Amino acid sequence: MDNTTISKKRIWTGRVLSGIAAAFLLVDGAVKLTRLPGVMEANAQLGYQAGTVAGIGILELACLAVYLLRSTSVLGALLLTGYLGGAIASQLRADNPLFSHVLFPTYVAALIWGGLYLRDTRLAMFLPRPRRGRPTAPAAVTPASAGARF
Repeated sequence: MDNTTISKKRIWTGRVLSGIAAAFLLVDGAVKLTRLPGVMEANAQLGYQAGTVAGIGILELACLAVYLLRSTSVLGALLLTGYLGGAIASQLRADNPLFSHVLFPTYVAALIWGGLYLRDTRLAMFLPRPRRGRPTAPAAVTPASAGARF
């Protein structure tokens, strides 16, 4: 692990964002296992047969478990992103409203990745934040400053 420190405020903000996403996914996955009539009807409207709903719930909970483990949280976020992409495709196929249904999985994914970014330094190397007082754009390269590279 690197020596980068993260403020407690940032860690707790990340935990809260991750917790909101995790709570939603936990309830959503668990409800799929109940086989309640409303759940089965909603999934039927999306085109899923009754026999597949429990498997989808188990998959969702398994991806969530991988996300919640600190050592595998990045892998879990990737798996959940794929899962939520499938949810978006299902909502599009059912011709549901854009902001309330189709984009809702995108909101959940933003909470997942936003929370993970705030609480895990490993993502900083992939998504660096611009620092105050430093230019964000690289300096222009001229033939004179490039030396023998040209």
